[in-house]
Amino acid sequence: MAIMPTSGQGLFSVALRYLPRAVHVLRTEGGGVLLRKLRRRLRTTPLAFEGPPSLLNLAKPFAPVALRYQERPRVSIVVPVHDQFDYSHHCLAALERTQDEADFEVILVDDASTDGTADRLAEYRNLVLIRNPQNLGFVGTCNRGAEAARGEILVFLNNDTQVQPGWLESLVRTFDERPEAGIVGSRLLYPDGRLQEAGGILFEDGSAWNYGHLDDPNKPEYSYLRAVDYCSGAALAIRAHLFRQLGGFDETFAPAYYEDTDLAFRVRDAGYQVYYQPLSQVVHFEGISAGRDASAEVGLKRFQRIHAETFRQRWAHRIAAFGPRDQDVDRAREHQVARRALVVDNYMVTPDRESGSLRMLNLFRILQGLGYKITFAAANLEAPQPYVADLQRIGIEVLYSPYVRSIAGHLAHHGLDYDLAILSRADAAAQTMKAVRRHCIRARILFDTVDLHFLRERRLAELRGDRSTRMVAEMRRRQELDLMRRADLTLVVSETERALLAEEAPDVEVRVVSNIHRIFGSAKPPEGRRDLLFIGAFAHPPNRDAVVHFCQEILPRVREQLPELRLKVIGADPPPEVLECSGNGVDILGYVPEVEPYFADCRISVAPLRYGAGVKGKVNQSLAHGLPVVATSIAAEGMHLSDGESVLIADTPSEFAAAILRLYGDDDLWRRLSAGGLEVMERHFGFAAAERAVRSALELEETAS
Repeated sequence: MAIMPTSGQGLFSVALRYLPRAVHVLRTEGGGVLLRKLRRRLRTTPLAFEGPPSLLNLAKPFAPVALRYQERPRVSIVVPVHDQFDYSHHCLAALERTQDEADFEVILVDDASTDGTADRLAEYRNLVLIRNPQNLGFVGTCNRGAEAARGEILVFLNNDTQVQPGWLESLVRTFDERPEAGIVGSRLLYPDGRLQEAGGILFEDGSAWNYGHLDDPNKPEYSYLRAVDYCSGAALAIRAHLFRQLGGFDETFAPAYYEDTDLAFRVRDAGYQVYYQPLSQVVHFEGISAGRDASAEVGLKRFQRIHAETFRQRWAHRIAAFGPRDQDVDRAREHQVARRALVVDNYMVTPDRESGSLRMLNLFRILQGLGYKITFAAANLEAPQPYVADLQRIGIEVLYSPYVRSIAGHLAHHGLDYDLAILSRADAAAQTMKAVRRHCIRARILFDTVDLHFLRERRLAELRGDRSTRMVAEMRRRQELDLMRRADLTLVVSETERALLAEEAPDVEVRVVSNIHRIFGSAKPPEGRRDLLFIGAFAHPPNRDAVVHFCQEILPRVREQLPELRLKVIGADPPPEVLECSGNGVDILGYVPEVEPYFADCRISVAPLRYGAGVKGKVNQSLAHGLPVVATSIAAEGMHLSDGESVLIADTPSEFAAAILRLYGDDDLWRRLSAGGLEVMERHFGFAAAERAVRSALELEETAS
C-alpha cells in the first residue's frame, strides 16, 4: 500500500528531510536535477506495511476445489482434519488460489470425523485423502500424512487456516537460501489482521510465549527472518528427510501440544536451525478445534498444561539458560544472537540500481556469516518495496516510519544493544554520528565512505575549472575528515584512497573494504557477441557526464569503422541530456531488472568516466561476468587492473575509440582480458577476499564463521 502526500505539501516535506543533500545537489547539479530527484522520492517511498489479510468468503454453497496434479511435487502439504468441514474447505480453497507458487501436493488426513467431512472432500480433485479408522489426534494424524508425502519439503498446515499469497514461495526460498534451515515457520495472523505469532519464545520454566501476540504485525521487529526457539505447528515447514530421520512428531506429546516445540529442539540437536519467515503469512482461526482454555480438566486443550511439564523435564538442561519469564521479551527473542550491528545509509539498499547498494548487501551477508544480527535504516527512514522485503527475507531488521519516528529516538532506547555501528556515506554519517556516539556506548563506530566524495568533487572542479565547485569540494573534504576523526575507524574501497588519506589525515585509522561481487564467469566466447554496454546509475552525476561525452566524442569515431555497432545504455532514471543521446546507434534502455543477458551478449563494456572516486561497480560487474572493459584511468583506479592484461585503459577520445576497435577485432585479446579480469575479481573482489578484509577491520580472528 503506497500512501502519497499531496504534491505541494509532499514536495516541501521531502525537501526538508533531504535539506543537506538538496543544497549540495542544487549547487553542483542545478535546480532541474534537484526537482527531478525530489519528485522521484515522492514516487518511490511507499510505506512498508500492507493492509488486512485477504480472506475467502465463508458464504455457502461450497463448490469442490480443483487442485493441480503434480507428478513430482517438491512440497507435500499435510492438513490434519477432524470435523469443521467449512474451515477445511476454505483452507483448501486458499491453497488452490496460491498453487502457482510451487509444485505441491495436498495430503488431507481425516481424523475420524463425524460430520461427513471425508465423504464431501472425496469430490475434491487431486486431493490425497487419507482416513483414520479411529481418532489419532494431531500428532498421529500428521505423522500418518507424512508417511504418504512425496515432496522433499513437508508443510504441516492446520485446517483452520487461510494461506496468503506468497506464503509457500517464501518458505521454499528460505530452505534454498539457508542450507542450515531445518524448520521454517510462517507469520500467523488473526482474521482481523492482528498478529497471532511471530515465532515462539521459551523460558527457563518451560513456559512459552507467542512473540508479538495481538500487536501490529507490520512493526519492524516482527518482519524479518530470524532464528527462533520454536514455530507453531499450525503452519510449519521441515525438510522431509530430516522429519523422517527424527521419527516425526514424538508420540509422547499425543494427541497434541508441545510436539512442535519438542521437534524444534531435536532439529537443532541434529545440526539444523529453526527460522521464522514473516514473508510467509497465514491467517489462523485459533482455537476452532481445541478451544482456548488450557486450565480445563476435560477436552483437548488440557494437554497443553500436561505436556508443558513433560517438555520441561525433557529439556531442562537446555532451557535453563533461557532466562525467567519476566525478562524483557525483546531481549528474550534474541538469546541466540551473538553480535548486533546497526547500519545507516543515505537511502534504502537498492542493489539492482546502484553498485554501492550491491556492495552493502554483500557486506550484510558477510557480517551475518560472522555472527552479526543486522539492523538497517535509511537515514530518512524510507521503506520502498520490494527492497524492504528483500532485506527482511534474508534476516535484516529494517527500521522505517511510521513505526520508528527517528533514528536518534530508536537509539535512545536501543543504543546499548549494538556492538557495531556502520555509518555509510557522508550525508548519513553527518546526520547520525552525534546520536550514535551518545547512545551506542558499547559499539565500535565505523564511517564507511563508499567513495571519497571530496575527491570526486575535486576532480569535477578540475574538469570544469569552476571556483564554486572547488569550494563545494573543500567543504566536503572538511566534513568527511571531521567524520573520520569522530569515528573509531574509516573504511575506504581502494588502496588509492587509503594512500590519499594518509596524506590528508595521517591521524585517521583507515582500512580497505572494497566492492564485493559474486563471480559469474563468461557466459559466451567472443564469437557471436556484438555491441557495447554502459551500465550505471544516473543518480550518480559522473555517469551522466560519461554517457554524454562518449556519445558525442567517442562513439562517432568508432561507428566510422563499425557502422552497425550499437551502444546499450542501462541505468535507472536517465536525465534529459542522456535521453537526447538516443538514436544514431545508441539505445537508452533505462532501468533493466535482469542485466545478465546484456553481459552475455555484448562484446565490450565501456567505462568512459572523466571524474569520480572509489571503485567502479560498472567495471566490477562487467569483469565478474567475463566481459572485457575499456576504461579511463579514473574508471580503473584502485582496481588492481593491468593495461593489456585485464583491461584496456584509454583517456582521450581518440585513444578510447582506438582501444574499442582493437578489442572488437581481436578474439585472442578479448579472451586474455576476459580471463585476466576474472582472475582480478576472484583475488580482490570475491567474498573470500572481502571476508578477510572485514575480519581484519573488525579485529576478528581468522576462524571459520
